Amino acid sequence: MKIKICGLKHPDNIRSIAALIPDYMGFICYVPSPRFISDLDIATLAALPKTVYKTGVFVNETAETIIKLIDTYNFDAIQLHGNEDPEFCKSFKGKVIVIKAFGVHQDFDFEQLNEFVGNVDYFLFDTKTDKHGGSGQIFDWSLLDKYQLDIPFFLSGGLSLENLETVKSIDHPQFYGVDLNSKFEIEPGLKDMDKLQKAFDILS
Repeated sequence: MKIKICGLKHPDNIRSIAALIPDYMGFICYVPSPRFISDLDIATLAALPKTVYKTGVFVNETAETIIKLIDTYNFDAIQLHGNEDPEFCKSFKGKVIVIKAFGVHQDFDFEQLNEFVGNVDYFLFDTKTDKHGGSGQIFDWSLLDKYQLDIPFFLSGGLSLENLETVKSIDHPQFYGVDLNSKFEIEPGLKDMDKLQKAFDILS
């Protein structure tokens, strides 16, 4: 199972987390977020291990800005967390890994994902909120049984030390990885290393 740590912005904290060798590290490029990277030093990301996929997280951003930040931070992947359509996603495919996030709720229509086939590399299923992630809330994971496509997905939304064992028991052929964020924080953007180490121990 792949591990993505998302919502990082403090250089010392980023370096400490990198030592755990997660598969992906996510950096929020969305100004309203309390985890917005602001003017994060380019050198901090440049020093990350090559095995870690540096992921820029965007919400309804312009293509021009996304391209600029991909070039600035040398992002390996982008996570699109807004209302981006399939063509917009496709425009980045092949340049970087494209992850398209969706907020899942009881009435979520998985059929809408069909048009993204061939246009994204992964989906990320988060809990539906107005804040585009980081809510600390889980959704009903049994809804994942309705997902029938061949595109692998990350699971996000309220993952914590209390439920990771349950997460490990999710039996879905496309379950690719977990996205750890708000339940592993001291404050928004500052991760708790002790909690993350325990999470890695559980998931390894």
